[in-house]
Amino acid sequence: MTNSNHSRYPKSSQDGLNQLNKLNLNALLQISLEAGREILAVYAKDFDVEYKEDESPLTQADQRAHQVITKGLAKITPAIPVLSEEGKPLSYQERKEWERFWLVDPLDGTKEFVKKNGEFTVNIALIEGEYPIAGVIYAPVLDVFYFGIVGKAAYKLEEASKAAITDEQTLLEHSVPLPDQDGTGKIRVVASRSHRSEETTAYIRTLEAKHGTVEVVSAGSSLKFCLVAEGKADYYPRHAPTMEWDTGAGQAIVEAAGGKVVRTKDQKRLSYNQEQLLNSWFVASRS
Repeated sequence: MTNSNHSRYPKSSQDGLNQLNKLNLNALLQISLEAGREILAVYAKDFDVEYKEDESPLTQADQRAHQVITKGLAKITPAIPVLSEEGKPLSYQERKEWERFWLVDPLDGTKEFVKKNGEFTVNIALIEGEYPIAGVIYAPVLDVFYFGIVGKAAYKLEEASKAAITDEQTLLEHSVPLPDQDGTGKIRVVASRSHRSEETTAYIRTLEAKHGTVEVVSAGSSLKFCLVAEGKADYYPRHAPTMEWDTGAGQAIVEAAGGKVVRTKDQKRLSYNQEQLLNSWFVASRS
């Protein structure tokens, strides 16, 4: 997966890359597909919606996908801990010494799931130190699988559940390198379908003042990162709350595709395994 153009960020440690090489991306694809099948089984029926303390929705699909992913990751990497949105809450004292860990959102975009608009995803990222070194995103309804290793390359696999993928080589052969679209000359901004804030609108106005016409595209879940990685959007500003599991996989894929994800407050790379898992505001961009 080597790509000499993707040198914006330091390469992961050799130990971390060796671990990735042992993983087999096909295993992550199969775990994502299985989680997607569990999600779609619930999606096809009427389902109950519960609400967490922060008023975010929770469905049986979130919990079923969580079980599939955590069991799958434990099988392929038993020594690497998992931090999942739907898992047991872990204090900073429990995780501050982790060298690397899986960061999982079993169903990102539950609001989109409840609305049944298809714009929800399975997110799995591998974090080393404070930063993502790899990520995969699967959109079950769209049947598209995105994956990337920071410092190497990012790819998109369409009709993922139908592709005859048996190993990493066939996965790469069936996939398209990202970005796969060039700029149109018009600045394109992707914004949240469910979480548009006044600050995001102000950011778009700033771009309009600088560049003239700005095309705004709405999307749900981590698909916003994927649009940036694909080259279908130039910016994804997020001036509203997100948690680390919402962004880890998307950041990895954007960075692997040659883009960047930086905090609005200081322009530094968005970091992970912080004491508080609530992210700072950030902007993802193609370059």
